[in-house]
Amino acid sequence: MKYVGAHVSAAGGVTNAIRNAVAIGATALSLFTKNQRQWFAAPISDEEVQSFKAACVEHGFSPAQILPHDTYLINLGSPDPDGLKRSRNAFIDELQRCEVLGLDRLNFHPGAHLGKMSEDECLKVIAESINIALERTKGVTAVIENTAGQGSAVGYRFEHLATLIELVEDKQRVGVCLDTCHSLAAGYDLTSKDSSAAVFHEFDKVVGLQWLRGMHLNDAKKGLGSRVDRHETLGNGVLGMGVFEHIMSNPAFDGMPLVLETPDENLWASEIETLRALQK
Repeated sequence: MKYVGAHVSAAGGVTNAIRNAVAIGATALSLFTKNQRQWFAAPISDEEVQSFKAACVEHGFSPAQILPHDTYLINLGSPDPDGLKRSRNAFIDELQRCEVLGLDRLNFHPGAHLGKMSEDECLKVIAESINIALERTKGVTAVIENTAGQGSAVGYRFEHLATLIELVEDKQRVGVCLDTCHSLAAGYDLTSKDSSAAVFHEFDKVVGLQWLRGMHLNDAKKGLGSRVDRHETLGNGVLGMGVFEHIMSNPAFDGMPLVLETPDENLWASEIETLRALQK
């Protein structure tokens, strides 16, 4: 079964994310469990936890359909000791918030070297950060999102993702989220159904489809290999619909959150219907 949705607002409380997902006909969702531009937030109250869990049951959302995202401030590969410590503590907090809510995965951008270390060194720091966080939490999988390679961000090559998985000690609690816009920007040709099939074959060979725990379905404003992260509404960017047809008709992508992060939330309901119509 395909679970399709969007990254919805949790303003006013995480339970509102479920309500907002239902309003657009979603069967999957992403959310921030706290303000994404703050390092820390007050713990989620017991009342809100119970409300969130009840809403999930009422509307049929299991943990397999929900892909929370951590704050954008976190850099698990930071070359700055203070910044790295703050990022690691914030990441642990994010995992614990998911744990409290009964969620089983947390999506995050791996990190950036800021021009002060090599990519290989940065990947080792990120893996160490993940290992530390997993040791101090339980039950939540760290889901590494591929990046566009903008700035000094790592994680834009499939080989980077494979290296991180190799270096993470608890293989039961690590996974990958692929973003279609990021993939194109990083140089992976998703501009047709056939080329997309070849890219996912490469991903399976280098990383392994068994590690996939979710996807972000976004069109792209910038072209192949641009290394620029700019999302566009479906069908209005440079990707075309071939990649989405491939994803929606392929059982390899069943049973995981397929989440829109396209820029016009007023179109999410229609974009979800467009994606569902591609299933064959």
